[in-house]
Amino acid sequence: MYLGIDLGTSAVKTILVDDAQRVIASESRPIATVSPQSGYSEQDPAQWIDATFATLDALKASHAGALAAVKGIGLSGQMHGATLLDASLRPLRPCILWNDGRAAAECRVLEQRWPTLRATTGNKAMPGFTAPKLLWIAAHEPEIFAATKLVLLPKAYLRLVLSGEVIEDVSDASGSLWLDVARRDWSDAALAATGLSRDHMPRLVEGCAPATTLRSELARRWGMTGEPVIAGGAGDNPAGAIGIGAIRPGAAFVSLGTSGAIMAPTNAIAANPDRAVHTFCHAIPGMWIQAGAILSAASCLAWAARLFGISEAELLAPLGSRPHGPSPVSFLPYLAGERTPHDDPDVRGMLDGLSHGTDRAAIVQAVLEGVAFALADCRDALADAGIAITEADVIGGGSRSPFWLAVLANVLNVRIRRFAGGETGAAFGAARLGRLAVTGEAITAVCTRPQRIESFEPDTGLTDAYAERLRAWRELYRPRH
Repeated sequence: MYLGIDLGTSAVKTILVDDAQRVIASESRPIATVSPQSGYSEQDPAQWIDATFATLDALKASHAGALAAVKGIGLSGQMHGATLLDASLRPLRPCILWNDGRAAAECRVLEQRWPTLRATTGNKAMPGFTAPKLLWIAAHEPEIFAATKLVLLPKAYLRLVLSGEVIEDVSDASGSLWLDVARRDWSDAALAATGLSRDHMPRLVEGCAPATTLRSELARRWGMTGEPVIAGGAGDNPAGAIGIGAIRPGAAFVSLGTSGAIMAPTNAIAANPDRAVHTFCHAIPGMWIQAGAILSAASCLAWAARLFGISEAELLAPLGSRPHGPSPVSFLPYLAGERTPHDDPDVRGMLDGLSHGTDRAAIVQAVLEGVAFALADCRDALADAGIAITEADVIGGGSRSPFWLAVLANVLNVRIRRFAGGETGAAFGAARLGRLAVTGEAITAVCTRPQRIESFEPDTGLTDAYAERLRAWRELYRPRH
């Protein structure tokens, strides 16, 4: 038996997977995000621990025998968050999250201090990444910066609590701007540019490698017969790739989670930082992931549900399973700023084309289309790096909506496919990494594709209409700086 623990932005999800790669049980607990000021996004790390422990306690109550047999644990986590620890390994302040936009000025400072940043990291300095956050801390909370002894990404902090060891995997570390992505090692020049050194960083491992073991007292708490191995694990998107078997060039996929992305595994770096394409190490050796990322995807639908005061399912039900044409309303999904291709933390969302005749369904459809159009921008940025998307699998909570996937197929003009259980992709990928760390099996033998349950082809009667709407939609973007 193997555990996959996904520390997401809105919840911790833990799944129990058997030797036949069947999900035996799943538990989830919510996490709250706070925004002290506009553009700020933070979480209390204590929530992560409470939520994780609650999921494991629940699994013990419902599946004690299966949990007792767990041999390996894989961790997946939201990327880029800055968790600052003091000399006693206690958090000094709330974690600054991936969708926090406060460090825009520090990004410019960082690129001036370290001119080879883009060449070394494969990325452009953007506020969501970890390194600019530390420059912001140094400038605005100098006493916190001075007391900082360790900087950990969210899942590395969870691993510290679970194991007592300070370890990170190279895929998650890629989103810090402190990693030399070609060498898969910390860059001393990057750390020096933010006033840090390797002493502030965790030890690095590959995602599928054994990293440490679960604390004995926690193994006893959950009734485990041994102390399971904890794998290196992965950032949420690389873990999602592992979960759907996207381990070869050409296996592109779309993530429709809180945020969104189009990702393509590669066996060589194909960076395009000038258009805000992300370069991450994959969770397996010798592979990388090129990604176009948007800050708001399924969170846009959640926003609309709050606005109308009904559930997301109730919002989607009137739309049916396929669009008949683009909505007369246009939506910019920049509720928290945007990454690819604009790198604009200050831009905000927009509804355009409202009239007395506009109904709720038109607005909801526009929200789904706006996310799809933003992903089309990502597709084009990847194309500029030489990566052509000819078909794509979809993971994340948004993959449950046939209507949304049909829209995506028409906007991207490619075949879109979804999996059974695609919304648990990151946790399932984490469980696979936990298994690899224990067994040493061939990666290709474990990281197979799950069953595809539905395909969505572009509708030749709609693709031209969506292409025209995309051109008009792009005219709506106006930078705020």
